[in-house]
Amino acid sequence: MSEHLRISVRFLDGEFHGRGDNGKSEWPPSPLRLFQALTNAAARLDGNGINSQNADALRWLEAVKPPPQIIADSAATTNGYQLYVPDNVGDLVAKQWSAGKFFDSKNHPIDISGYRTEKRVRPRRLAGAAAVHYLWTLDDTDFAKHRETLIALARAITCLGWGVDLVVADAAVEKREISTSFSGEHWLPVETAGGASLRVPIVGTLAALDEHHAAFLGRIKHLDDGREIFVPVSPLSTFRVVTYRRATEVSQPPYAVFALRRPDDSGFVAFDPQWRRLHLAGMLRHAASRPEFAGALGWDKSKVDAFVLGHDKSDPTKTTPTASSPRLIFIPLPSIEWRGEDRGSTVGAIRRVLVTVSGHCDASEFLRIVRALEGQELTDEDGKQPVAFLRRQSDEDNAIAGYFAESAAWTTVSPVVLPGHDDPRKVRRRLRDAATPLSVAEKAQIIRKLDTRIERLLRKALIDSGLSATLVADADLQWRGTGFLPGVDLASRYSAPNQCRRFRRLHVRVVWRERLPDGTFHLKRINGPLCIGSGRFSGLGLFVPLVE
Repeated sequence: MSEHLRISVRFLDGEFHGRGDNGKSEWPPSPLRLFQALTNAAARLDGNGINSQNADALRWLEAVKPPPQIIADSAATTNGYQLYVPDNVGDLVAKQWSAGKFFDSKNHPIDISGYRTEKRVRPRRLAGAAAVHYLWTLDDTDFAKHRETLIALARAITCLGWGVDLVVADAAVEKREISTSFSGEHWLPVETAGGASLRVPIVGTLAALDEHHAAFLGRIKHLDDGREIFVPVSPLSTFRVVTYRRATEVSQPPYAVFALRRPDDSGFVAFDPQWRRLHLAGMLRHAASRPEFAGALGWDKSKVDAFVLGHDKSDPTKTTPTASSPRLIFIPLPSIEWRGEDRGSTVGAIRRVLVTVSGHCDASEFLRIVRALEGQELTDEDGKQPVAFLRRQSDEDNAIAGYFAESAAWTTVSPVVLPGHDDPRKVRRRLRDAATPLSVAEKAQIIRKLDTRIERLLRKALIDSGLSATLVADADLQWRGTGFLPGVDLASRYSAPNQCRRFRRLHVRVVWRERLPDGTFHLKRINGPLCIGSGRFSGLGLFVPLVE
């Protein structure tokens, strides 16, 4: 049995405020965040910098591969609260007071209360013991000389996250089976993208933190003429991003959400989900295929053709998307809007877009794509004028949060395009043939055959989207031409790409189940986003949870 270095952190207040990229709530806390806390503890213990013994131990830890496994108690998002933080302009207010000016031109008092920035705080509420355990596999003989140092540093940690996230920490070497020895969700580092993207230290992170701290202390530079200037401190960049996924979690692709903003940034741009959705998807693909965008990412034309446009240009006869190859996907997201007690939650216009991938894509590569998309303009093909630009936003927005929620029951906001003909032999015509009428039993038999084929095609579409065959086999499916949600139109009224128009479109409701050893079922909750079928590259086959 392998030995593991374990560092355990318990949150005293049962809350965690830490944020990751783009201000998005982070859970579990990243290994880099823990490494920074250890570095801070080393600096406090030593009093004047970090001594060589502590530095050697931290350098050993930053070089350990693979990244640590994490066992963490579950964390639920909260509604949070609003703060109004005073700006650092007290000197400006005092200067006006010293000049005898106590009221502005509108006769309002001049004081610090007029200089505040709105700040939304949404901590995560932790369950159970509010604990997180980090476990590194020990296969390095050098660990023995750093063991006591790392344990001492871990026990000196006082906070993890914001300054209010006070913790107690401990460390030890574990020789027992870790998967059954600790309660909580087991998070594993994986090679594929998807799941939670967490920052991990690399060789050089400790030196970069030292330089970053020195730059922060010297951010106010004094010039020879007596003036002072502010020197911005660059964010820390010496780390890598690793995908973590729960051991029990269904594999999910990476994703990012962008708002569709007007060119003057005065508000959202709204697109109709039935017809303008297809036009929007085309504009997004065009933006990602422009030479300047591809050049910034180092893509050549063949990469753009395959990854963005989905065509294999090495074979001129292929004009349809290549399903098996990695592909960048743009999925327009209709807003889920509250329309009062009478109508409830209703599917509205498209104001945001989901960017994700099918097939393998490294987390670092996807992050580069997301950063390159920020600020990209969408140009109307007819008018040749910008109609919107992309701005990164959180997936916790109430209008779209449902797409990323966890639920056992899901239904479509845009119809699924079946991955094949549901009636290849045209037997449905016999149901309407008045010349040779069928008996009730014959009609029922034809309907059963058609339903069996539709069900088989729907399960194929689910498996093709990356879901496990076992999960799909036990799922309960319903389908029809009309939607299951308010605001959803008839399936036949949604525009589809040329290659999908010959296949049937249906609204679908799916309830995920798991078979128990005794043959009975219990509900299985899975996380979104979920988009399936032949039309998923243009936003068809998009699901949202049903209210349970």
